[in-house]
Amino acid sequence: MSNNLEIVITSDGSATLYNASVGENYHSKHGALQESQHVFVNSGLQFFIDQFQQTEVDILEVGFGTGLNFLLSAELLKKANIRINYTGIEKYPVPQHLLAKTEYGTYIKSPENWQKFLEIYDKSFADDIEYIEGINLRNHQVDLLAFNDQKKYDIIYFDAFAAVHQPEMWTKESIAHTCSFLKDKGIFVTYSVTGELKRNLKSLGFNIQRPAGAAGKREMMRAIKS
Repeated sequence: MSNNLEIVITSDGSATLYNASVGENYHSKHGALQESQHVFVNSGLQFFIDQFQQTEVDILEVGFGTGLNFLLSAELLKKANIRINYTGIEKYPVPQHLLAKTEYGTYIKSPENWQKFLEIYDKSFADDIEYIEGINLRNHQVDLLAFNDQKKYDIIYFDAFAAVHQPEMWTKESIAHTCSFLKDKGIFVTYSVTGELKRNLKSLGFNIQRPAGAAGKREMMRAIKS
């Protein structure tokens, strides 16, 4: 798969990967860093923290990709002294040597934490791994519908490729399966605001919110399980 991946620099200067077999970048061309920070960390995680003053947060990410959402989330929660249990679903893991070329260590305060992430990345697909103290990572290399877990999550980052490129990830069945792992009052957050997604989430009993989107998008989707 690595033959189909290449480093691309986005408009905010941060790197992403272009997947030639899918025909899409892993992040917005308008800025990988700003999209991840705005959609998932600020509008998802920070929103949750502001609503519920918890000392521990469970996050499930559909489409772990380059790990940028994880790194930025860990940075925020470490600063706030909140424990994090982070689970990713990624059927096609990015090779570690390509992750290193993204240089995402630039966006976190401790260079040693970037090296630690690179060291544990492959291991996280086999077991629960402590990234740094209080922050655990576990990745699953499976199809979304094959994923199963007894755990329930506070937040779901839904960061699959767009429906035009990966329609099977956005069907009502896939969304319902994903949301079955969410706790009551949990938050589902994604960059997409399609009418079909909105209808599917409403039918599952979610309260829909559409905050301002990241650069290049007017809106994004945040849904709260009622």
